[in-house]
Amino acid sequence: MLGTVMYGKGDVRFEERPEPEILKPTDAIIRLAASCVCGSDLWPYRGFGNDGAPKAMGHEYCGVVEAVGDAVTSVKPGQFVVGSFCISDNTCPHCKFGFQSSCEQIEFMTGAQSPLARVPLADGTLVALDQAPDDDLIPHLLAVSDVLGTGWYAADAARVQPGSTVAVVGDGAVGLMGVLAAKQMGAHRIIAMSRHKQRQDLALEFGATDIVAERGDEGVAKVKELTGNVGADAVLECVGMEESMWQAINCARPGATIGYVGVPHGVEFDGSKLFFAQKGLMGGPAPVRRFLPDLIDRVLRREIAPGKVFDLQIPLADVAEGYKAMDERRAIKTLLRV
Repeated sequence: MLGTVMYGKGDVRFEERPEPEILKPTDAIIRLAASCVCGSDLWPYRGFGNDGAPKAMGHEYCGVVEAVGDAVTSVKPGQFVVGSFCISDNTCPHCKFGFQSSCEQIEFMTGAQSPLARVPLADGTLVALDQAPDDDLIPHLLAVSDVLGTGWYAADAARVQPGSTVAVVGDGAVGLMGVLAAKQMGAHRIIAMSRHKQRQDLALEFGATDIVAERGDEGVAKVKELTGNVGADAVLECVGMEESMWQAINCARPGATIGYVGVPHGVEFDGSKLFFAQKGLMGGPAPVRRFLPDLIDRVLRREIAPGKVFDLQIPLADVAEGYKAMDERRAIKTLLRV
């Protein structure tokens, strides 16, 4: 089969790869209904953390089960499934505590920017639908597997409450999903921090009440102005850079929690600043599996439409253009038609 391989900075190729096989009795093979490019894929594309070895790309996925190992009991061939980018058994103490992204058997999904993909620990990772979804719901279900689940976790980690004021730092796909999540959780005021008209418009559609275009100290000052110099009750950090993390912390009122899900690059903390700020931090890789059943149901009931974040849809064979468009900020998020 043909699939996506990252060779190095700016070097993404769609080339021949071996079809995945059942390697362990807990595996499943799925045929993808659609795939996509994640914002985190742009880090190695830009040369960060890339060791130079060719790597099969893709960790967001939904599709139909083709085959399962002998030990798999919760899904079967022919079922439409959605899975998390974090592979988990869903039975270890950390999974039972709701942190499947810290599973004792944790793996990270790879190879999903291809027609077929192997999913380890299928029983703990995949959630099967009762029946095949309508075609128009597939982009929304694909979003659930990572970008929505991650934005949802940011809001959950920040302890968004009904009636609260929320600030969202980052206007990429995850930040926009954080806006959607905060709205669903009942936030009264949602301040989206964005400088790009297309992203601002989508944030407003997802539930933002205010747009702040300023960054850094100027952005913090604007949030303070909007909140009567109090700060936000909850802040979602969806970028992962030093400036964005401190922007998020400084936008929060004392006693607030910052839910941070941006993969950190160059972020360092001053212990004294954190001590006297009296603000909480919770984040990391999103335990998407915890949220999958609820988010899938919301999509199937057509209460949310997270797939609107895919503003570029192209054939899987054109995946290199999908990376380029996102890197150049011509697209928020690229959906790859399989």
